[in-house]
Amino acid sequence: MAADTTVLAVDQGTSATKAVLVDRQGAIVSSAAVPLSQAHPNPGWAEQDALEIWESVQSAVTDCMASQDPSSVASVGLSTQRESTLLWERESRRPLGPVLGWQDGRGAPMCTELRAAGHGERIRSTSGLPLDPMWSSSKATWLLDEYDADRSRSHRGELCLGTIDSWLLACLGGSHIIESGNASRTQLLDVARRTWDPWLLDLFKVPEEVLPVVVPSTGPFTSAERLQPLGEHVRVTGVLGDSHAALFAHGAWEAGQVKATYGTGSSIMGITKQAEVGSKALCRCIAWETDEPSFALEGNIRSSGATVAWLADLLGTTPRQLAADAADDSGGVHLVPAFTGLGAPWWDDRAVAILSGLGFGTGQGHLARAALESIAFQVEDVVAEVEREVGAVPTMLVDGGPTANPTLMQLQADTSGRSVVRALAGNLSALGAAYMAGLSSGVWTAQEIRGFERNRESFEPRTDDADRTRRRNAWHDAVARSRLQSAASTA
Repeated sequence: MAADTTVLAVDQGTSATKAVLVDRQGAIVSSAAVPLSQAHPNPGWAEQDALEIWESVQSAVTDCMASQDPSSVASVGLSTQRESTLLWERESRRPLGPVLGWQDGRGAPMCTELRAAGHGERIRSTSGLPLDPMWSSSKATWLLDEYDADRSRSHRGELCLGTIDSWLLACLGGSHIIESGNASRTQLLDVARRTWDPWLLDLFKVPEEVLPVVVPSTGPFTSAERLQPLGEHVRVTGVLGDSHAALFAHGAWEAGQVKATYGTGSSIMGITKQAEVGSKALCRCIAWETDEPSFALEGNIRSSGATVAWLADLLGTTPRQLAADAADDSGGVHLVPAFTGLGAPWWDDRAVAILSGLGFGTGQGHLARAALESIAFQVEDVVAEVEREVGAVPTMLVDGGPTANPTLMQLQADTSGRSVVRALAGNLSALGAAYMAGLSSGVWTAQEIRGFERNRESFEPRTDDADRTRRRNAWHDAVARSRLQSAASTA
């Protein structure tokens, strides 16, 4: 490879699409971002526009490459939001309805019915995922019920159901395919066999003809020439789910290393060699697949950065200013951000968002602190669960936009009692996709990627065990109040 060889990566997220250009040393030399909208037409619903997403990818790439030499680009990688699901016509590529975002909870009634029918444990053991509306499965049922009620068009192969990676690859002119790590987040895949499971498809009423072909993280995929100004020789050679890509970029490829990605929601993930997951609070999914699959344990938090954004909007300020105005203590206030239920480790889609501990002395600074604390508490609850599975986790690797806030990072260290190691390089999901694409296309070897310089900053705990225990007990009391309604309804 020439010294000026580069790899382009697109990170398609919930709130924005980013593009980065990475040089032979593994460093970002150019980047661009395009914001995205999200609609909430009903409580618990979260929708996006598929065409807006595709246009944002094109715009981000064009902006990123504006002053760069397109002939230097050897290959393209994609990092995408994972469980978000859509339905489109195979020939015209016309979306039928909205993208149902990963936060969308409209599948909750179906999950409740399946749980009551006693299917929860078999679903979890086959797919690696607890029964929950976060995954693509119940979203797929809703979309098919709405736009192909009798499944006739699906059976005839006229429609395509897929996640965002499938959609973008189709927009690039490729066939109907899905990367195995993203497929493992649909709850329709037998995670051990890496094939669509007939029993799960029947349970969720999803014809196999509407689903994409499952391929490894290295493809084969498609040409990237529809991303201007790239040429026809440039191909997509690496695709990963966004949290998987961040783990890959950290170089955390061995069992026992754990990272937390902070964004709209949060993902806590680590590679595992275990054949099964003992904890019902954690998921088992495919992190990536090259010569063979690497499996991961993961817990997902539905609202982290989104919590701060919501409170800032409510109070008429910005997320950055709200974080800056946070008090040193929450004054006993707790915010449990169960806006669409709670994810790991509770997996309670009937939990409700609550603010508790309010008093006449409560001010905006206390609310801001409670929002930040809700992120730290939720992350630690999942890391503690991972620790029960893999052994001691003295260090957390962290990345994502909210990690730029040093107050939050110190709060995480104090809450967890662990070293928190922040990646100073931004766009880790995009970097991970670039590394996978470059590995696949021969730009780098695995050894070279492991050796890339990774600038990091550490935050050490400043509190003692007694203080951490007191604070976490108070948080769990607040979570119990959030879940009281669902507990009462099942009593």
